[in-house]
Amino acid sequence: MKILTKKRKSKTRPTAVNGTVPPPRGLNRDVRPREYLTPKEVERLIEAAKKRGRRYGLRDATMILVAFRHGLRVVELCALTWDQIDFSAGMMHVRRVKNGMYSVQQIGGEEMRALRALKREDGGSRFVFMTERGAPMTPAGFRKFFARLGVVGKFPFPIHPHMLRHACGYKLANDGRDTRALQHYLGHKNIMHTVRYTELSPERFRNFWED
Repeated sequence: MKILTKKRKSKTRPTAVNGTVPPPRGLNRDVRPREYLTPKEVERLIEAAKKRGRRYGLRDATMILVAFRHGLRVVELCALTWDQIDFSAGMMHVRRVKNGMYSVQQIGGEEMRALRALKREDGGSRFVFMTERGAPMTPAGFRKFFARLGVVGKFPFPIHPHMLRHACGYKLANDGRDTRALQHYLGHKNIMHTVRYTELSPERFRNFWED
């Protein structure tokens, strides 16, 4: 009498080769030379965004400008509401995520004009940045748009929205802003997250060599 035995099915581990799992993500340093943008590069992106047309060109350019000027994370940017903007005082009430410190920051003249223009075209929405479908811009949507804009702007490396926050930090550090004040401006709970900007500031090495 033959005893039937079940054959054990061999379990194959999913690999990137057979297409069951995505390939491993490379290191940032392998795809881009740095994790921040320079002020001139931010200006290039703003100009490229303006070419998208009157309505959405204004929205997209304003999003880039506001994120850069206030060091906003993409989640903070997309969650920005009109009640955070004080047009009469020229101030913005910045709400941070990740238990970051809230702050009240001055709005520059260029920002004020852009936000006022956006407000005039607003359809009564609570959120500042809206899509054509009448919903708030999502972080995923802005990330995709920002990546495409980098291609349009002919950047030699891929870009992402968090580079605007880093751009703010490095710009203010290069301007010689106090580290503690910069910490509060960016909403860092731990000052060690702020020190990265001052460590790369060329101001630290000014006059090391006399020509």
